[in-house]
Parts: sequence; C-alpha cells; structure tokens
Amino acid sequence: MTTSACGIAVHGYGAETVARKTLNKENLAALGAETLADLLLEVTRGNRARQQRLRLELSARAGPMDVARDIRKRFAQLRRASGFISWQRQRAFARELSDLVDLIATRVAPDAPGEAFDLLWTFLQLAPNIHERTDDSNGVIGGVMDDAMAAIADLAPRLDLDPGALADRIFEALRDNGYGEFDGAIPALAEALGSSGLERLKTLAKAAEVATLTGADLARYDFVADEARRSTLAQEGRDRTAGMILQDVADLQGDVDAYMARYSAEQLTYHTIAPEVAARLLAAGRAEEALRIVENARARDRGHDPWFGPSPLDAASADCLAALGRDAELQAFLWEDFCQTLNADSLRRHLKALPDFEDIEAEDRAKAVARSHADWMLALCFFLDWPDHAEAAGLIEARAADLDGDRYEVLTPAADALQAEHPLAATLARRAMILFALEKGRSKRYGHAVRHLLDCATADQEIRDYHGHPDHASFLEALRRDHPRKSSFWSRVGNA
Repeated sequence: MTTSACGIAVHGYGAETVARKTLNKENLAALGAETLADLLLEVTRGNRARQQRLRLELSARAGPMDVARDIRKRFAQLRRASGFISWQRQRAFARELSDLVDLIATRVAPDAPGEAFDLLWTFLQLAPNIHERTDDSNGVIGGVMDDAMAAIADLAPRLDLDPGALADRIFEALRDNGYGEFDGAIPALAEALGSSGLERLKTLAKAAEVATLTGADLARYDFVADEARRSTLAQEGRDRTAGMILQDVADLQGDVDAYMARYSAEQLTYHTIAPEVAARLLAAGRAEEALRIVENARARDRGHDPWFGPSPLDAASADCLAALGRDAELQAFLWEDFCQTLNADSLRRHLKALPDFEDIEAEDRAKAVARSHADWMLALCFFLDWPDHAEAAGLIEARAADLDGDRYEVLTPAADALQAEHPLAATLARRAMILFALEKGRSKRYGHAVRHLLDCATADQEIRDYHGHPDHASFLEALRRDHPRKSSFWSRVGNA
C-alpha cells in the first residue's frame, strides 16, 4: 500500500488487473449474457425511464413496427402528462427523450423510413407540451428537438411522400411553431419536397401574406387583452412566418435576390446575417456585391470581442477578396486580422499562400506577435489551437500568478492538453481553478476542484523541477492552512 500526495491511501495493482476492471464494452461483454441481464434488472429497478427503454429494446427484436407501436404508446403518455418536471428530474427526462429519438433512428428508420418519419414528426408535435412542463434555460430539451430534425434530414432522401401533401404538412407546422421545434423543416426535407413541393410552399406563403387574419391566427395571441394590439401581433407573426418560408424556399432554389429581399438594409449589416448573404452572392458569381455587404457589416462590427471567437465576417472578407483575385490585399488583410485577433484560421490561410521557407519565417513572426499580444490569455488560446504546446506551457509558467481561475473554459482544456508533455504547466492551470473556487467560495465548483487536486497529485510524480513554484505537498499544506473551513471541499478530498 502507498500513500498519494493528497494523503490518501491507495493499493497498488498491476496494470493488467486495472485493465480488466476498466468499464468498457469488451470487459462487460466478457461477463456473459446472464450476468449482464441480472445487472440490468438490478440497476433499472425503480427507474421507470430505464425500464421503459429496456422494454422498447425488447420490442425492437420483433421488428420495426412493434417498437414503433410501443413508442406511440409512450408518446400518448407524454401527450396526456401535465405535471411540471423539476430540474432534478429534467436531465433524466431529456435522456429518455433522446433515447426515443435514437430508437426511431436506429431501430425503425433502416427498414421503415416512412414510419420513422411519422414518429419523428409526432415527437416534434409534442414539443409545446414538453416545453410547458420544463424549464429549458440550458437548452437540453431544445437540443433533443434539434436531433429529431437532424434525423428527419437523414431520412429525407428515402421518403416516398406526395410533395404537395408534404408541403401542406410543413406549412401547417410552421404556422404554429411556438418553440421553434420545426425550424429547419424545409431544408431538412428539401429532397422529399422536390421542385413541386417547394413551389407549393411558396404559393402557400404568398397567399398567407395577403389573407385576412383568421380566428386561429388571433387565438395564438389571446393572452393580449387589447384587440388592436392582438391583431397587430398576429399580423406580424404571420408575416414573419411567411417570410421565413419564402426565404428558405428561395435559398433552396438558388434565388439569391429573393433570399436577400427578406432582410432590411439594416439587417444586412448584422454580423450574423451578412456572411450568409455574402456566401450566396459568391456562389452566384457576384463577388463585388458580396464584398460591399461584408464591408458594410464590418463597419458596424468593429467592437467584436475576439473572446467570442473569430468574427464570421473575417472569413467572409477573405473569401470575397480571393474571389476577386485581389491576392496582395488578401494577404495584407489576413496578416492584420491575425495581429489584432490572433485568429489562427487567418494565419493558416496567410501562410498557405506564401512560398516555401517564407512561410516558416512568417510563422516565427506570428508567434512573436502572439507572445507580445496585450491579451496573453488570448495568446494562450492561440498556441493551444495552433498547436504549439511548448509555447502554451511557457506562457502559463511565466504568468502563473496572473492566471484567471474563473476561465475554466480555457484552463481545463489547456491542462488536459498539456498534461502529458508539460505537467508543470497543467498543474499551474489546475491550481488557479482550485484557488478561485476556494477563495471565492464557489461551492458548486468544489467537485471540479477536487478532481483538479487529484490530477495535480498524479502530475507531481512526473514533475522533476517546479522552477520556483511550490511543490504539491507545499501547495496542499497552504490550502489546508488558508481554507480550513471549506469543509464540503475537504470532505470530498477525503472521500476521493
């Protein structure tokens, strides 16, 4: 028996023994069917959702129509349900919904694509009831709905449906698309719609724009007491839906002018819209127009924060200049964009256009620019993305006292990437997150902090020289001295 650097007793096992105990498919299969069946019955006891999944898997053995029938029964239960699902139960509920989509895609779709499509469509129609019973602020339920639409897109080429009837079905769904569950239905089903289905959708949308409001249109806004206001909202909502349909159809038909016509002049300057419009103009051979759109948007987007990732306008600008054959201007733009934002994609594109050997010198200059950049955490991200792990490790070791432990979205992947070859840098990154959690009393992060501490203990065995930083034992002692009252943290360390 040995003692870890955290002071935790551990028993030494041979590598072969540890490998046999690893939870993976091969080791579990070796247990045999009878043992696994007993384990499944044990672990699903009292868990209705897991038991339901097992029953559906058993139905799937009898054929796609049997499992489809059982899935429809579950849909009927979901449709009748009305109780609110607490946040404690929501993750399990979302997993059950995801399992249903997966079962349709893997057990029904291969042999019965039409039935699978009907099941997925019915599932999406359950969205209003499901959303009303959950708080989906984290987007998990919406993500399952997106997965269902992606499964429909995979099915589309194999569907044998009447294009006109399908267009009517899509149109009706989009008219009452309160939670966005049917967003993307038109592009997802483009192959099944064909040219006649797209034309039918266009006809329906244009007719809707000029039709008199119906009682159903107004009923969607019955929560608004003022009749005039209710009518205005209903009109705007209907026109917005019709416009989105027409835009999707125009895009699929390659009609870039009709696609652009759905946006106002101001909207064409939005950084979320201009790149998409520019891409379509470039595809239509209208590079000058595309560049004007992008330049107008860049003038509006000068305050873009590189921490939110490269602006999509950067790549759009480069694509326009390339299409116009303005190579010298393109190279200058790419270099300037890199110097300002440390956009690795711009640098790669810049280097690719350089002659042999010149690209090596330019890369060295780029790394010097990154090392001296005003935002050194952004530089760290660049070196991790490039990748140049030695440079990333050097930055962390040199600036350890300046690490922002709150930036776990940077430091966690940095530590994981550097662990093997640069354990000291990985340890310093993890220490910053541990200290932040304890000093700020972020109890929700204590579980992560304990994991980081154990990773530091493991890395300690690989670190030969801490280069002036406290070794692991000293760091642990300082934690105990400075944060003795963080009992929930220390209890987890003791139980780790």
